[in-house]
Amino acid sequence: MNNIGLKELAFVGYPVTDFEKARKFYGEILGLKETITFGSEGETDWLEYDLADQTLALAKASDQWQPNPHGGGACLEVEDLDAAVDYLKSKGVKIAMDILDCPFCRIALIADPDGNTLALHQRKANHPEGA
Repeated sequence: MNNIGLKELAFVGYPVTDFEKARKFYGEILGLKETITFGSEGETDWLEYDLADQTLALAKASDQWQPNPHGGGACLEVEDLDAAVDYLKSKGVKIAMDILDCPFCRIALIADPDGNTLALHQRKANHPEGA
């Protein structure tokens, strides 16, 4: 056991202001599978997507947690970064940073409808974890 008993990453979360737009972006455009949703008074307050045995959670933005392009961010591994960026551009998704070529990977940043930044990542063959 480590100092505070950490076991695993429970989820990566993003605050959103409009669940209809968020569902279109995360579900339809990115193709993530919705797994859990709940709320109150007929409104969605929390929504989870399955992502390769991990959880990406969306929560209703509040005074304490607002969308922010400079906050933390999830990094999504893709098979073909060029194809992924081209597809997202065709869907009108904002590309916050075009493809950057790094020694072991390639990466690009996109923005969700609230301006939250997500990274798209593609490992190179020489990556320590493999391509």
